[in-house]
Amino acid sequence: MTIDLAQYDKRAKQAVKLFWGNRNAAAKIQQEAGKLDQGTRGAVTAGKNMDGFATLMADLVEANGLKGATVIHGGRLVTLPGFFRPTKQWDLLILHEGRLVAALEFKSQVGSFGNNFNNRTEEAIGTAHDLWTAYREGAFGEQPKPFAGWLMLLEDHPASRAPVTDNSPHFSLLPEFKGASYADRYNILCKKMVQEQLYTSACVILSPQSAKKTGTYSDMSELTSLNTFITTLAGHIAAEAARH
Repeated sequence: MTIDLAQYDKRAKQAVKLFWGNRNAAAKIQQEAGKLDQGTRGAVTAGKNMDGFATLMADLVEANGLKGATVIHGGRLVTLPGFFRPTKQWDLLILHEGRLVAALEFKSQVGSFGNNFNNRTEEAIGTAHDLWTAYREGAFGEQPKPFAGWLMLLEDHPASRAPVTDNSPHFSLLPEFKGASYADRYNILCKKMVQEQLYTSACVILSPQSAKKTGTYSDMSELTSLNTFITTLAGHIAAEAARH
């Protein structure tokens, strides 16, 4: 079985350029309308910042021969049943002949690093735990285990790479978190979520705001790289295609 990565690096750079372009355009529209949201929220509320990555995932489905698959991005049709809650809306679903092939989350963080990291972490862990418990209980019918993916685009900025000091008055932090930057913390989070089998693959890429023109991005480790994420997903899609 061969897999096709669909020229992912080129497509990823296009997605990064789209991300920064959409953010800047959304913020400008908010300002011109006189409705400037607090902080950077005005650049986020357009909701289409990560669309380029959704397109890349759809390209992977086609490139790896999964004929007749349905790729859903946005709207109510990305909803799956949960176990601890009735439903959960994912960012992208891949369905084939009534089976859930993959469920993906696309996240981003620009600025406000200290305020948002814990929320992102709790959300990611809870979402995965809910998915696998629902799968175990037969919420998706009798089918092979789907691919669960979590992808984070983090602003590459001195503040996201600077060491952070935490205070734990009663017990010591785990060694890997001592002095870890927010970029390091996302890398640690992704590694642990894969090692604990919460996600089939979890990725964090860093990109500076100047990448609006270049699409520049960087990885933090092999396990959490975009290459590993794309390769793992492409292999999963190819395996589904080979079975049918």
